[in-house]
Amino acid sequence: MNRRTFFILPALAVATLAFGADDPKRSIDTNGLSFKAPESWKSVPASGMRAAQLKVAPVDGDEFPAELVLFIFPGGAGTVDQNVKRWQQQFKDADGNPPKIESKALKGKNVEVTRVETAGHYTPTNFPGRPVEPERDNARLFGAIVVTEKAGYFFKMVGPDKTMTALKPAFNELIESIEIEGK
Repeated sequence: MNRRTFFILPALAVATLAFGADDPKRSIDTNGLSFKAPESWKSVPASGMRAAQLKVAPVDGDEFPAELVLFIFPGGAGTVDQNVKRWQQQFKDADGNPPKIESKALKGKNVEVTRVETAGHYTPTNFPGRPVEPERDNARLFGAIVVTEKAGYFFKMVGPDKTMTALKPAFNELIESIEIEGK
C-alpha cells in the first residue's frame, strides 16, 4: 500500500459510515409502510402530507443538508410517470431545460419500487403553511415510488450533488427495505 492509499482508505471508510451505508439502521413505520434508514439520518417533525421527514448533514464543502420526505396519498396521486415528470420539472439543466431523468423498477422487501434520479438547478415546489425553500444549483434528487390499491407512497430526497452522491448506497438500501403491511 502506498502512502497516499494509506491516508485515503480510512477517509473513505469514515465518509461511508457518516452517510449511512454502514450505519446501524432503524425501522420507521408509518401508515402501513415501513423502511429502514441509517441512524445518522435525523428525524424532524413531519406534518400535513409529510408522513416522515429526515435530514442528513452535508459533506464538507456543501452548504445545506439533504432532506428525505415521505408523502403518502390515499388513492394515489397520479401515475408513476406523472409523478416522475413532476419531479423532473423541478430541475433545469445548464441550458434551462428539464434534465435527463433516470427511472427504473427495483424490488423492495415485498413491493415493486420505481427508483428515480435527476440533477441540476432545483426549484422546489412551495406549499402554503411551509417555509419557503430556496432554489439551489448543483442539487440532486433520489426518489422512490410505491403504488398500491390503497395509497401512493412517494420518497423524495433532495440535497447538494456531492452529499447526495455520497448517500446513494444508503438510499438504495432504504429502497430494498421498503415493506407494505399485509402484502
